Amino acid sequence: MARFGKLDVVAHTVGGFAGGQSIPDTDDATFQEAKFSTWLIQIAINEAKMRLRKDRRHLYESIDQGQQSDEGDYIPKDFADWREIPSQALERRELRDALAKALESLPEKYREILILRDVNHLSITETAQILRLSEANVKTRLSRARLQMRDALASGFVGLWSGRG
Repeated sequence: MARFGKLDVVAHTVGGFAGGQSIPDTDDATFQEAKFSTWLIQIAINEAKMRLRKDRRHLYESIDQGQQSDEGDYIPKDFADWREIPSQALERRELRDALAKALESLPEKYREILILRDVNHLSITETAQILRLSEANVKTRLSRARLQMRDALASGFVGLWSGRG
C-alpha cells in the first residue's frame, strides 16, 4: 500500500508544486522538524508570488505598439489625463480658504498652539518649551483650539459633527 507524506497530500490538493517542481524527500531531517502548517503556508506564499509575477507582464507592454482587435482593427491606447480636475481644484481651494479663515478667527494663544502641534508636528514637550507653558496647559489649549476650529468650520459642513444632515 502506498504511503503518502504531508507534501504528497499538499501536492495533490494544490495541483503540485509551481513549475512542475519535484516534491522534496520527506525523510530529510529539516522536513521532519518543520510543522506541516509551516510548509503549507510557504507553498501558498510561493504560489502567490509566482502568480503576481505572471500578472505583471502587462506592465512591460510597449506603449509604441498599437493594439489590435480580433478582426485586426487598430485600437488606440487609453492614457490617463493627468491634468487637474477643475471641480477638485475648486474644492481644495475652498477648503484651504475655509481653514485659513477659521485659523485666523482663533485667539492667538490657541492659534499658535494649533500651528506648532498640528501644522509643524512638534511634540507637546517641544511646544511647551517654545511657549514657556506647562505640558498640561499645552494639552488643554490644543483641545480648545481644535474644538474652536471645528465650530468655525461646522457652518460650512452642516450636520457633519452633530449627526444630522
